[in-house]
Amino acid sequence: MTTPRQADDYNSPIVDRGGRSGTAIRIILLALVLIAAAAAFVVFKSSLDNEMVLGVLGVLAMVGIFFLVSSVIGFIEVMPQRQSDSLARSFLNSHPDGSLITDDKGRIIYANGAYGKLTGARKATEVQTLEALLSRHRESNEALYRLSNGLREGREGQEEFRLLRALGPSPNGSGAHWYRLKARTLKTEESGSKPLHIWQISDITSERDDQERFFKELQNAIDYLDHAPAGFFSAGRKGEIFYLNATLAEWLGLDLTKFIPGSMTIGDVVAGEGLALIQSVQAEPGLKKTDTLDLDLKKSNGQSLPVQIVHSVTSMRDGAPGESRTIVLRREPGTESEQSASAAVMRFTRFFNNTPMAIASVDGEGRILRTNAPFLKLFSGLVSRDDVDNGARLEAIVQQSDRERLQSALDAAKDRQGDIPPIDSRTPDDDARHFRFYINAVIDQSDEAPEEAAIVYAVEVTEQKALEAQMAQTQKMNAVGTLAGGIAHDFNNVLTAILLSSDHLLLQARPADASFADLMEIKRNANRAAVLVRQLLAFSRKQTMRPSVLNLTDVVGDLRMLVDRLLSGTNVKLDVEYGRDLWPVKTDLSQFEQVLINLCVNARDAMPEGGKLTVRTRNVTADEVAAFNYSYMPNEEMVLVEVKDTGTGIAPEIMDKIFEPFFTTKEVGKGTGLGLAMVYGIVKQSGGYIQPESEVGKGTTFRVFLPRHIVEPVIAAEGSADGSVASNVVQMPVAAQPEQPEDLTGNAVILLVEDEEAVRRGGKRMLETRGYTVHEAGSGIEALDILEELDGKVDIVVSDVVMPEMDGPSLLRELRKTYPDMKFVFVSGYAEDAFARNLPEGSKFGFLPKPFSLKQLAVVVKETLDSK
Repeated sequence: MTTPRQADDYNSPIVDRGGRSGTAIRIILLALVLIAAAAAFVVFKSSLDNEMVLGVLGVLAMVGIFFLVSSVIGFIEVMPQRQSDSLARSFLNSHPDGSLITDDKGRIIYANGAYGKLTGARKATEVQTLEALLSRHRESNEALYRLSNGLREGREGQEEFRLLRALGPSPNGSGAHWYRLKARTLKTEESGSKPLHIWQISDITSERDDQERFFKELQNAIDYLDHAPAGFFSAGRKGEIFYLNATLAEWLGLDLTKFIPGSMTIGDVVAGEGLALIQSVQAEPGLKKTDTLDLDLKKSNGQSLPVQIVHSVTSMRDGAPGESRTIVLRREPGTESEQSASAAVMRFTRFFNNTPMAIASVDGEGRILRTNAPFLKLFSGLVSRDDVDNGARLEAIVQQSDRERLQSALDAAKDRQGDIPPIDSRTPDDDARHFRFYINAVIDQSDEAPEEAAIVYAVEVTEQKALEAQMAQTQKMNAVGTLAGGIAHDFNNVLTAILLSSDHLLLQARPADASFADLMEIKRNANRAAVLVRQLLAFSRKQTMRPSVLNLTDVVGDLRMLVDRLLSGTNVKLDVEYGRDLWPVKTDLSQFEQVLINLCVNARDAMPEGGKLTVRTRNVTADEVAAFNYSYMPNEEMVLVEVKDTGTGIAPEIMDKIFEPFFTTKEVGKGTGLGLAMVYGIVKQSGGYIQPESEVGKGTTFRVFLPRHIVEPVIAAEGSADGSVASNVVQMPVAAQPEQPEDLTGNAVILLVEDEEAVRRGGKRMLETRGYTVHEAGSGIEALDILEELDGKVDIVVSDVVMPEMDGPSLLRELRKTYPDMKFVFVSGYAEDAFARNLPEGSKFGFLPKPFSLKQLAVVVKETLDSK
């Protein structure tokens, strides 16, 4: 302990157990060493000879010199150490906070004068440890406990606590006091020694009083702002509202207790097109702008609240919009005359800014005088409020090519002419946006705006134009499809006659005959023509489809090897990306394979210098379909197949023609122009959609969307013992079966009904060569007459579908009335579903598509006769 000192001597420590002990220890050690050396010399002096004496003296001299040097070095080290220690102690002694240094057990090593003054200790014997000082109060004891635990874990910290009375004499008076206690670790330079703890305690009562006073004043200001007779809100850069006062919340019917800053935007509280007016207030970069606007706010119940706002917005240095502050005033006129005038102005302003049509008034030179909110919103990238104030011209919102027509219309309005034709135009910055402008002359100029010459109304017709173009394209494609289907039907009759005749001649010729090769060439070319006809039928969506439930992952996987072969010899790399867990689709497998092959071949041909062909499959949800923004597609779950290339791309001017039959950009002889037409027809007949997207020089992507097929559970038929269901599916034997009958001859009686004489004659001759008895008829009515003459002794009827007087389906309905079990085969160039839907449910018949060969005709007849 140090000696007591006067109560006012607080610039020196009242406890200091770490003083000049280092220097004293060095001096004592040096004295002990020298005394030991002298004692040794006295003891051994009498028993040693001179030589030994000299040796001992030499050793003692060396030892003396060693310790002397050590002492000198020690003094050299101690002097700066003593100086730094003095500075440190002076700093701690003059620190205004009470400072205390303790060991790890809380024993005091050092306490500065401020600690004694704060705690009321006048001398060292009165200094109390922190534990003794603070443990009497719950709050301070808990704070001390937390800080002590933190120091043991190597963490520094601070705590604030409140005591009902001061720890000692305080300049802040009596009563409750606030204290801040800090704790940190002091590591000593001596190795192995435990670290010390530094504590600082200060009276922060006055600081707390200042804070409470500040918060009270702030609360009063917020309370005043909340209940001011005007509304107020502040918004961030993106329009998100961070604060609105209670007055505005009451007007809008909002519950402030549920308001979350940033959860609402200005657009959520502004009705109609008022947001466009607010957004039109833009400040110059780095500046602020304030404007007064009349608009409607939107209450929580959907009602409108007419207000006048004072909107102040800042701008960032780069011109980006900054934060905004807005005062809201309700429109409540005073006197009766003021009420009438203000109500009229208010009604007009609300009508003017909330109409769905963009309106602007212009003078005779085409300068814009005034606009409503929809006008500023519709042409936001072309005209702003500042532009209007600076004399912007109406021609700025139309393309250069239409400005002469616009000026002629404005001249007519200036001349007060009526019935000015509307003008259709597009904006200069976006060719895809279409607008229609209606220009009306101002007959009686008012005193307020004597320069007004015309009122311009603008309506965006982009969607209307797109629908018109889509409808025109659809009508054209339907017309071409109908034409293609009719041509295909007629061609099928011609090709059928050619194929039957060539088969008949081939049966009579031998391979060694000179004409045999010519006959085979005729048949090959007829079959090539038949392929073209099938493509036309696919485009017109009248081909035969055999839909089945498919997994497109399997379909694409099976085709990959074939596509690799198609790409061999080119520098085109194939990349296939399979979607996971693809939904099933329902389509004709062979037809859809043709879709993928045609798209891949076209992609290959579009990359003569090589590139990358990507085939990708994936599921797309209804929301993802909507995100594609294809207006003609329903928002439902689809399976998407993308075929993407990095080729030459498709020019925009021919994009609308690529699906038309016989349209091709390839050289003569290298394409028929039916590939994409067939793809289009197959996808449409499958209930799907196809959309091309291309950029010249960068490549093309074809997206094929097929609707997701929902597999319905099989429910057992009522009254069925084994749970089986009686099938009403139309039985349709096909010509190309994996296993065909070996014997195609027969002795049945056949009624052949065909209006084309060449086909009828060829079919009759071919069937007779197989042993059948054939009766022929040119129409359905004639066939019924022959059946009556034969008393129904006919085993099978082979009939065309499209015939004069009575077609094939009508013949089948009439025949079933008298002969319900008679076998029947339809022969047609159209798909069977084109006429099967007109037949009674459960009708059974065979089907043979045109054109067909003798063998195909014989196979269908044989299979139908053998079927039960």
